[in-house]
Amino acid sequence: MSSREHNSVVVGVEGSDTASTALREAAKIAAQRELRLDIIHALDFAPYGFGGPYVDAGGVYEWVEEAGKAILAEAEQFAREIDPKLEVHTEIAIGSATQWLIESSAQARRVVVGASASGKAATAVLGNTAVGVASHGKCPVIVVRDRDGAVPSEGPVVVGVDGSALSAQAVGAAFEEASFRGVELVALHVWSDLGSAAFEDPRAAALAPQSLEEEEHAVLSESLAGWSEQYPDVKVRREVYLDNPRGRLLDWSAKAQLVVVGSRGRGGFRGMLLGSTSNTLIASAKCPVMVVRPEES
Repeated sequence: MSSREHNSVVVGVEGSDTASTALREAAKIAAQRELRLDIIHALDFAPYGFGGPYVDAGGVYEWVEEAGKAILAEAEQFAREIDPKLEVHTEIAIGSATQWLIESSAQARRVVVGASASGKAATAVLGNTAVGVASHGKCPVIVVRDRDGAVPSEGPVVVGVDGSALSAQAVGAAFEEASFRGVELVALHVWSDLGSAAFEDPRAAALAPQSLEEEEHAVLSESLAGWSEQYPDVKVRREVYLDNPRGRLLDWSAKAQLVVVGSRGRGGFRGMLLGSTSNTLIASAKCPVMVVRPEES
C-alpha cells in the first residue's frame, strides 16, 4: 500500500437487485473492518447528450436527480440495517459510474461492483462498469455476481498463485481477507507441462517430470513465504495441479466465499488490463471475485 489512507469501502448503486447484492457485501465488509462505506450513484447523461433537450426540457434533470437521491436514501437505510453503527457517506456523481468508481478507488481499501451476466459471452454484457473498474481500479476490486440475491458466507478464500510479482500482491490481499473473515485460505497453483516455470531454465530438457512437479511446489512455497508469520491466525491449504488454471479456479469458486486473482497472470504482457483467467472468473465464477491490479508508485 502507498502512504494514502485507505479507510473506506466504495460501492455503486443504481436501484437494481444486483446492485443491492453488491451493497450488502460492501456493507458487511465495511462493518467487519470498521471502515467507512461510500455509496455512489452516478447520473450519466452522456448517451443522451448532456445539456441537450432531453435533459434540459421539462425538469428532466431535476426529476432524475430526485430519483437518484431516493436510491441513495434507500441504500443508506439498507446498509444501516446491516450495522446501525456503520459510518455511511452517500454521493450523487455526474458522469460515468465506471469513471467515478475508478477515481474513488484511489482512496479506498476495496471497491465492490455488481455484475449480473454469466456464461462465455458474459464480458460482452457484464456492463462496462464491472469490467472497467476491475481493469483500472487503484485498489482491489470485488465483483459480485447476482446469485438470486445470495452471496456465499461460508467456505474458504481461494487465491490463484503463479509466482509473478502481481500474484504476490494477490496472495497478500487473500491473507488479509481470510484473516478478517476467519476462514481457511486455499492457495492454488496450477501449471501445465508447457507453461512450467522450470522451462525457463535452459537445462529444462534434462529435468524429469518429478522435478517439474517439485519446481512448481517450490513456486507455491516461495509465493507464500512470510505470510503465515504475518497472519498466524490463517490456516493455509496448499493445492498444486497439472491442469488449466481457469477451470480449477472455477471449480473452487463453487465452494468458496471469495476467489482472489491478479488482474493478469505470468503470461500477461505489460499493459494488459485483464488476463484470460480474471476475465473468465468475473464472468462465470460462482462466488465473488477479487481482482488485484499492480500497485502504482
